[in-house]
Amino acid sequence: MSRQADSDESLLPVGGNYRKLFTFQKAEAVFDITSYFCNKYLRRGDRTIDQMVQAARSGKQNIAEGSAASSTSKEMEIKLINVAKASSQELLLDYEDY
Repeated sequence: MSRQADSDESLLPVGGNYRKLFTFQKAEAVFDITSYFCNKYLRRGDRTIDQMVQAARSGKQNIAEGSAASSTSKEMEIKLINVAKASSQELLLDYEDY
C-alpha cells in the first residue's frame, strides 16, 4: 500500500454511532412503550413488570454496546446483537401472554 492509502484508512473502523441506527431507534421506542404498558395494565408488584422492562432495556442497551464494540471486535458486536435479539424475543413472548 502506498503512504497515501495508509493515511486515508484509519487503524480501526468507526463504530459506536448507535443513535442513528434504525434498530436502536426502534428498540428505544419499544422500551418506552413497554414501560408505559406495564405501568398502565399490570398490577403493581407483578414480577412480570420487571421482566418485561428489563428485556426491553436489555435489547436497547445491547444494540448500543454492540455498536460501540464494532470498531474493535466484530465477534463481540455479533454476540451483543444476538443478546439484544434474544431479549426482544423474550419480550415478545411476554406480550403474547396478554
